[in-house]
Amino acid sequence: MKAPHFWSHGLDPKSREAAPLTRALLTPLEQIYIWGVRRKLARTTPHPAPVPVICVGNLTVGGVGKTPVVAALRDKLTSMGYRTATLSRGYGGKLVGPLRVDETQHTAVEVGDEPLMLACSGESWIGRDRPAAAEAMAASGVQVIIMDDGFQNPGLEKTFSLLAIDAAAPFGNGYCLPKGPLREPIHDGMARADALLLIGEGELHAGCTSTGKPILRAAITPRGPAPHAPLVAFAGIGRPRKVFDSLIAAGADLRDGVGFGDHYVYTARDMTFLRQLAREHEARLITTEKDFVRLPQAWRDGILSWPVEARFHDATVSIDTLMQSAIDTFHHAK
Repeated sequence: MKAPHFWSHGLDPKSREAAPLTRALLTPLEQIYIWGVRRKLARTTPHPAPVPVICVGNLTVGGVGKTPVVAALRDKLTSMGYRTATLSRGYGGKLVGPLRVDETQHTAVEVGDEPLMLACSGESWIGRDRPAAAEAMAASGVQVIIMDDGFQNPGLEKTFSLLAIDAAAPFGNGYCLPKGPLREPIHDGMARADALLLIGEGELHAGCTSTGKPILRAAITPRGPAPHAPLVAFAGIGRPRKVFDSLIAAGADLRDGVGFGDHYVYTARDMTFLRQLAREHEARLITTEKDFVRLPQAWRDGILSWPVEARFHDATVSIDTLMQSAIDTFHHAK
């Protein structure tokens, strides 16, 4: 779905409050939602993890850039000598798991777009039941699990929780679902996180930087130069505008951009429209890796994929050090 416009306005006290009546009507539902999240977290005893679990989560719905971060952390730990695999719920997929995703055998319809994309560059698993998936992964020889999302899911014990935050738009209007984009109150999430990761340009307000948590920074950058051709881009992610802006920043000749809702399932009608739009602009179609893997094989011909990666900036303490410390603590506790 596409986020309502009022989700992105109103956190700054100097800004005009958007859709005040709608917000007022949604306040009771927001309070019920917060009560439900807090009750679930308080009443659930996490299942002990068989191996260290590094959780990459966020406080808002979609568009932060977690998946490239997850892939980067998996690469880092793999280079440190650990057999590392990602674990996702498999949102949007039909299969329940636990199972290891095979990019040559599975489709996004079966396992979800993000797990399939992660399987193209390393070991990726899905499992609706995260404790059962963790046990299966450990039994297969996985030494460290990078959990993509699941910060608000208390089912599996986490060794280290990294809270990813879009620095340009940290918390939207500051309200929880359905009044705003937050999955839980900011203070609640900050209290459970072990470290904060700001992605992109921007700064957190003072209340967040005074938590005492390590604050890391990263950027989502292209893995290569922009194609030398006129382009029409399309994207079904949390914030499609970020894709279009990144193409322009990379020097692309972007003629048009079409945004869809996060995890959007494209139809034949959509593809007819997009190809016609590209012909009108005498351009090539380009999309994100996550969107590309959602397209049926027969539809991919002539469409370019725009690959990106997460790059960590220098910090007082590195993410490598934090993860190694968490792994060491896990094994010492055993």
